[in-house]
Amino acid sequence: MISRPAFSREEAEVAGYLQEVWQADGQTVHRKGNNLWILAPGFRPEKPTLLLNSHIDTVKPAAGWTRDPFQAEESEDERLYGLGSNDAGASVVALYAAFRRLSASEQTYNLVFLASCEEEVSGKDGLESALKDLPPIRFALVGEPTGMQPAVAEKGLMVLDCTAKGKAGHAARDEGINAITLAMRDIEWFHTYRFPEESPLLGPVKMSVTMIHAGMQHNVVPDRCEFTVDIRSNEFYTNEGLYERIKEQVVSEVRARSFRLNSSRTDIRHPFVVRAVMLGKEPFGSPTLSDQALMPFPSVKMGPGDSSRSHTADEYICLAEVRDAIETYTRLLDGLRIE
Repeated sequence: MISRPAFSREEAEVAGYLQEVWQADGQTVHRKGNNLWILAPGFRPEKPTLLLNSHIDTVKPAAGWTRDPFQAEESEDERLYGLGSNDAGASVVALYAAFRRLSASEQTYNLVFLASCEEEVSGKDGLESALKDLPPIRFALVGEPTGMQPAVAEKGLMVLDCTAKGKAGHAARDEGINAITLAMRDIEWFHTYRFPEESPLLGPVKMSVTMIHAGMQHNVVPDRCEFTVDIRSNEFYTNEGLYERIKEQVVSEVRARSFRLNSSRTDIRHPFVVRAVMLGKEPFGSPTLSDQALMPFPSVKMGPGDSSRSHTADEYICLAEVRDAIETYTRLLDGLRIE
């Protein structure tokens, strides 16, 4: 997988490779775009369906790589270096191996393994598209680098494009309305305001102004100032609800790029979470986004590797982490009842 570049929306080569490998392994592989999925034998409509999912796409290599990011390189201490090794090739491999083991015996649930595309850009042709062709899902296990600890909650994401509008004038005279000054008031509000509902797992809603642009030349009072706000929501607020509240508080025009990526949370009393705790795992809330945001059913994010290695130069996975993940996935899921 590492040797085949798989940037988001450019995953065709790695998808074709995985399809061939899994078919050679005796699987019936379904494909839609660059999404691949396999149904375990013995599907029965009356049983609940459990989804195993991870993604095959990667970001582009960060600056600073000291190795070829597309050349899988194993070190003496069993670190495997390469782009996508940690995020999330290790999860794809471990989940597929667990899928094969679990499929060897009858389970109380139908089992589906899905390797999806476009996760890094939350693309509409990724998991969201594939779900339309899958049976109704009762629960999903999402493979992402969490150190094999269960993320039972995840922050959502909404990006706002804001525009403060003033009136142009000559900077040497007392004329015009400076759009930057208007924007500064709103930016200060985004920086200081706290929504009242804070999550024990995810903390408060976090709003960060991350981009700003205004002005054409030094002697003209700008009539327009544009800025972008990154908003990470908790489970107490929908993105659309936050949007409506924000519009009431700022003078700038506000446009949301999307409301799709809401926060998610699964009850800690869910049978999977209970079993994970029994194995010594510690549920937590994740600040980073994944395809969980697109799942309208309970899900837990859990996989080998460390999130801090993702999207960094010289990304790696420890091979022992992959082996442990296969064993842990199998122990957690074998015989699990999710009804």
